[in-house]
Amino acid sequence: MKNRLFFSIVLTIFSFVFSVSAMQDKYIKHTVVKGETIIIIAQKYRVTPYDIYKLNPDSQNGIQLNSVLLIPTAVPTNYSNLAKNDAPKSNPTTHIVLQNETLYSISKQYNLTIEALKAANADLLNNGLKIGQNITIPSSNDIQKPIIKSESKVKGYSEKVSYHVIESKETKYSISKKYGMTIQELERLNPQIVNDFPIGLKLVISSITSSVVANNKEPVTPKVEKTPLLSTSLKKNLQEYVVKPKETIRSIASDFHISEVELMQLNPELKKGAKLGMILRVPLLKKAIVPKKEQGNLFKTINTNARKQLALLFPFNISKLESDTINSTQARLKKDKFLNLTLDFYSGALMAIDSAKVLGLDVDIKILDSQETKNSSNITALVQQYDLSKMDAIIGPFYQSNVEKLAELVEPTKIPVISPLSKEVVKKFSNLYQSMPSSELLRNSIFDYMRSKGGNIIAVIDPKKSSVKQYIQEIQKDTKIVGLSTKNSFLADSLKVHLQKGKMNYVIIASESTGMILASTTAMLNLQKDYQIQMVIMEPNETLDFEEISLTRLTKLKLLYPSLSRPNETDEANQFDAKYKKINKITPNQYAIRGFDITFDTLIRLSQERTFEETVQKSSSEQIENKFDYVENTTYGYSNKGIYILYYDTDLSIKEAL
Repeated sequence: MKNRLFFSIVLTIFSFVFSVSAMQDKYIKHTVVKGETIIIIAQKYRVTPYDIYKLNPDSQNGIQLNSVLLIPTAVPTNYSNLAKNDAPKSNPTTHIVLQNETLYSISKQYNLTIEALKAANADLLNNGLKIGQNITIPSSNDIQKPIIKSESKVKGYSEKVSYHVIESKETKYSISKKYGMTIQELERLNPQIVNDFPIGLKLVISSITSSVVANNKEPVTPKVEKTPLLSTSLKKNLQEYVVKPKETIRSIASDFHISEVELMQLNPELKKGAKLGMILRVPLLKKAIVPKKEQGNLFKTINTNARKQLALLFPFNISKLESDTINSTQARLKKDKFLNLTLDFYSGALMAIDSAKVLGLDVDIKILDSQETKNSSNITALVQQYDLSKMDAIIGPFYQSNVEKLAELVEPTKIPVISPLSKEVVKKFSNLYQSMPSSELLRNSIFDYMRSKGGNIIAVIDPKKSSVKQYIQEIQKDTKIVGLSTKNSFLADSLKVHLQKGKMNYVIIASESTGMILASTTAMLNLQKDYQIQMVIMEPNETLDFEEISLTRLTKLKLLYPSLSRPNETDEANQFDAKYKKINKITPNQYAIRGFDITFDTLIRLSQERTFEETVQKSSSEQIENKFDYVENTTYGYSNKGIYILYYDTDLSIKEAL
C-alpha cells in the first residue's frame, strides 16, 4: 500500500515537472504597459483571454502596470484548426476515467463542454463521475463551429462564462463536485477563494465553451442565484483605472463614490494595499461630479392625489402569547426584551401614521404579525395572503434573515423593502434598503471627518483590539499608531512623539481598559497646554460610562464620536415628546423614536410624484433623531449613510460637529 502511494506521489511530481518543462518552450513574456487590458493583450498575440488567465491565474483579479505575463506563442491547436476552417478531428468514442480526473478536465482534454459530456452520459453520470467508468465521448463532427462573439475577435471560438453564487453552508468541495471539477480547478478559475470563501461571492465555473453542443442542442448553463454579488448595471459599467502617486484605497473609493469594502470586493488584490500603477476595476463614469442631494425638501413636493400602499411587518408573535398558559401577558412583557422593543417601535410607527393623516397623505396601511424568530417566520404566507407584491413599500421584518427573505420574494416587482433595525447584511438584493448605517460606515465617517479638518490622526490601541489595529493598518494607513511598553501599557512619551503643532491632533482611544483610558487621557490633558488635542472613539464604549472616568475629563478633551442619532431640542422634537407622553404615559425611548422616524420618512417618500427609489436618489432627510441619506451600493441595494459626528462640549452638552 505504501509503495503504491509513494509511486503515485512520484508520478504526480514527474508529471508536474514535465508539464513545466514543456511549457517553457511554449510561452513568451509580456510586460504590461499603461492602458493595456487582458483583451487588448490577447488581440495583440492572437490568443484568447482564457489562454492568458490559464498561465496567469492572478490576472483574473486585475493586471498591474509593469507586471509580467506569460503569453502562449500561438493560438492553441483546437482554435487554430478552426481558424483555418479545417474539419476538426473526431474524438475517441469512449474514455476510461482515471484517478483525479473530473468532467471539467475531460471536457478540456477533448475540447468539449461539460454539458455535452453529461448529455452523452446522462444515465451513467447520475451518481457522479467514478474511477474506471467507461464514458462516451461525443464526436466533434457533431458539434457546430462556435459563433464568434468575443471582443478579442479570435476567429472560431466563443467566450462564455458560467457562474455560481456561494450560498450558506456550501463548501469548495460541494461546489466543485456539483460542476464536475476539482477544488484545484475551482481555485484556479477563482484565485480569490484560496484564502477566503464568503457567502454571496460570484464564482467563475467555466471560461471557454463551445456555443452549440452535440445534437444541435444549446448548452445548459448552470442555474445562477437570483442574487449575484455584482448588479447587472454594474457588470455593464466597469472600467479599468490605474493607481496614481499617493493615492490610497480610501481616496480612490471616495473618488468613485463607493465604500472601501466594495472597492476591495471588486479588487481583492487591494488587501495588500494600493500600489502605484496597479490596474483596478471601478464603476464607469462615477468619478464625474454628482449633484448634491436636496435636504429636507420632501415636504414641498407632497402629492396627496395618488393613493399608495405601505405594509409594516412586526414580530408580535401573538399566537405564542395566546398559547402561553404559564405566563400572563404582563409577565411576558416583563421578561421579553424583544417584545418590548417591538412594541416601542410600533408605538412610534403609530405616531407617524397619525401625523401622515394630519398632513392629508393618502396611504393605505397594513400592519401584520410576522411571527418571527431568528430562524423562522410566516413571511411566505403573508406575501401570498395579503398580496404584498403589490405594495408600494414594506417596512420589516426585524431580523435580517427574514427581511432578506422578503426582499427576495418581492424582488421581481422591485418593491422597496426597508430593514428597520439590523446592520448585518448576508444576502444582497437590489430592492433592499438598509436603514441602519453599518459599523463600517460608522468607522469610516469619523476618519473622513478628521481628514476633512486637516487633522493629525493618532491611535492608542489596546492589544486586545487586534481587529481594530488590522482595520487601521489596512484601511486608514495614514494613522499613526502609538507604541506600547513591553508589558503593553501606555507610555506618554510614545504619544508625544506623534503630536504636531499648528493642527488638531485627533487621538483615537481603542480600549475598554479603565487603566489604559485613564493613563492616555491624563497624558492628553497634560499635553493640551502645548498642543491642540481632541479625544476620539470609533464606536460606543461602555467603559466611558464608569464613575472612574469623569464626564469633566471627557468634556475637556471634547470627546468626538460617530452616532446613528442626534440630540434634538427643537420645537418639533419637544412637541413629539409631549404628544407621545400624553398618549403612552411614558417618555419615548430610542426604539419608539426610530419607529416614528423610519415610518414617517417612508410615508413622505411614498407621497411624492417620483418613485420611492427616485426620492432616495435625489433627496436626503432628517426626522426627529435619525438621518436618511441612502446611497446605492455597487453590489446590492441601498445603504443609509446618515451618520452624525458628535462631541462633548465644555458646557456638558452633546453637540454636532460641523
